[in-house]
Amino acid sequence: MTSLRMMIVGAFMGLLLLPTLALAVAVDENPLADPALEQQVQDISKTLRCLVCQNQSIEDSNSDLAKDLRNVVRERVAAGDNGDQVRAYMVDRYGEWVLMSPPVSQRTYVLWLGPLALVLVGLFAIIVMMRRRAADGTQIDIALSDEDKARAKALLKGNDE
Repeated sequence: MTSLRMMIVGAFMGLLLLPTLALAVAVDENPLADPALEQQVQDISKTLRCLVCQNQSIEDSNSDLAKDLRNVVRERVAAGDNGDQVRAYMVDRYGEWVLMSPPVSQRTYVLWLGPLALVLVGLFAIIVMMRRRAADGTQIDIALSDEDKARAKALLKGNDE
């Protein structure tokens, strides 16, 4: 009976400690000694997409590839590259998809202008539908005669005739 009780207490303690695993954060082993350069590495890493996670930056991702890419960024910054040079280096190797916010170019016009075009097409369709309805006379005419108004007042007062 005591071993069962100890197993239950152990399982309960394990469940209590389980949420603390969510507080675990991946820390890079080789941060740069200069805090300003390390901050630059973090800023650049926020602009590069994790190739595994796809919707996370390499700064936010805990994947092994993101860790490797952060180390590459760190090496490039330590070698004297600025943010634009590091991003160009990554684009040369992985394509523009590695950028969290791709630049506006002929290849990305659809990406940037597509949503605006869809909104404009939708507005145009709504305007056309409204004009057709007005031309067809399908609008509801709410003008009431004096007799109808009197009857409506009587109904509202409760004098049903």
